[in-house]
Amino acid sequence: MSAALPIAGQRAVGRAALRLLAADRPAVAAMVALNALAAVAALGGPFLLGRVIDAVTSGGGVHDVDRLALGVLGCAIAQMLLSRYALAIAYRYGERTAARIREGYLRRALGLPASVIERVPAGDLAARGTTDIDAVATTLRDILPNILVGLVQMIFIIAAVLLVNPLLGGVGVLGLSGIWFVTRWYLKRARDAYLAEGAANSRLADELAATTEGARTVEAFGLRQRRLDAGHAAIAETKRTRLATLALRSVFFPLVETSYAVPAVLVLLLGGLLYLDGQVTLGTVGAAVLYLRQLVGPLDTLLIWIENLQSSSASFARVEGLGAIPLPPPAATEAPRDDRIEIKGVRYAYEKGRDVLHDVTLTVRPGERLAIVGLSGAGKSTLGRLIAGVDRPAAGSVTVGGVPIADLPPDELRRQVVLVTQEHHVFRETLRDNLMVHAPDDELRRALATVGADWADDLDRDLGEHPLDGAQAQQLALARVVLADPHTVILDEATALLDPTAARTAERALAAVLHERTVIAIAHRLMTAHDADEVAVMRDGRITELGSHDELVAADGEYAALWRSWHGSDLNVA
Repeated sequence: MSAALPIAGQRAVGRAALRLLAADRPAVAAMVALNALAAVAALGGPFLLGRVIDAVTSGGGVHDVDRLALGVLGCAIAQMLLSRYALAIAYRYGERTAARIREGYLRRALGLPASVIERVPAGDLAARGTTDIDAVATTLRDILPNILVGLVQMIFIIAAVLLVNPLLGGVGVLGLSGIWFVTRWYLKRARDAYLAEGAANSRLADELAATTEGARTVEAFGLRQRRLDAGHAAIAETKRTRLATLALRSVFFPLVETSYAVPAVLVLLLGGLLYLDGQVTLGTVGAAVLYLRQLVGPLDTLLIWIENLQSSSASFARVEGLGAIPLPPPAATEAPRDDRIEIKGVRYAYEKGRDVLHDVTLTVRPGERLAIVGLSGAGKSTLGRLIAGVDRPAAGSVTVGGVPIADLPPDELRRQVVLVTQEHHVFRETLRDNLMVHAPDDELRRALATVGADWADDLDRDLGEHPLDGAQAQQLALARVVLADPHTVILDEATALLDPTAARTAERALAAVLHERTVIAIAHRLMTAHDADEVAVMRDGRITELGSHDELVAADGEYAALWRSWHGSDLNVA
């Protein structure tokens, strides 16, 4: 049953952003300082141009005008150089911070319990780790520097226009109020709209992944139209959410563009009246208007990037949402005293109120071979997951050497217990890398030979370019078990994809290699149970019979009936 990944709240996103800024304080300080100096340099141009106007209108000399013009050029060059270095620092900062986010996301994903990973939509997890992180990285590399530049420039420009003439400056700033109200209207709606768009993108990615991965099933059972309908529904939802964010932008930007002209118009009207009244010079009015027009550049940049910031902040909320998943309790510090596995009074439910295991009690002694058998849905695999520490019991305990298995640190847990199922991941790497250990080639080849992988003659074979079939992937997984050498191996239908002869060979080979290890085999093939030291029969989430093969056959109960139905009436066949 899939469960949606959480979304981080605005406060959590804000705290995460502050942590990223604090992680590289020197770069942030350098960005702010250089941008401030660039903004100061930019202020010189309008001021000096106002002086040029006054010099011309008052009959000043050509040398005065040339000197002021050189000052304007010097200010422009200084602004360009300072901005260039500020952007270079900002881009390097952005790339370093994006790398931190990617590494943090990967650490969080790998630190999640396997039970959580298995229940979340794969498309959502992948979309957050790719599309959303890319959006955040773009923000840090491009948007953040531009916003810093824009903010610093705006502060200095507003201060400058107020210093030139407080009345004209005050009227100009008042003319910007329309932008404030439009921006507030937009920001109130944008975050939810972009979160909905992100969720739709995740659903589309999940549908595409499910369809491509299940292509053979779709073809075999004629599910093409059903998968097309599901894909069309996901595409329609993605289109709807994107049109919703587009509608917000189509209102926001035209209103903002219109608002840009208001301050300059107000200053020209008031400035003209004051000039006619002799209260200000023409240069003062010109400087005020130039400053306000200069304000359009950073304002435009700021508002455009704020719009992009809504999308990336929604992406950041989805990335940080991984941190909101409850983590398991701290790992146990006590080491198991031995390899004895104790299961006492265990209950477990995937959904609240619907137990799939009921008061299960079982002891697995070190070195014992235990077979767990029963009809489909009896709870065998669920019990195997609890013993492997993948899930925690709702009640009761599952311990190894007196320590709860699920409380063991991940590295220690996998040294203690390994669960092998029918589902095996094959990495797009060489066969050698896929065996997951650094060992001499001879040792790797022996492990492969042990499980009957006679096809594995080339350890440099690229399994991305030359993929394995199901049976070969299963043999690869079993070879990994041989190399890992844990004290307990749980085989959950681990040889089901092999033909009966190959399965029997692999099982006997594993038994020989793991003869001093504990082996718990969850199997439909009762020949596995025939070879076990003890057999546990499960029905409806309970252990109904427990004993050796011979004892259970002699008892003529449920196991004997299963044995007869699987193997015919000849009970003496080995």
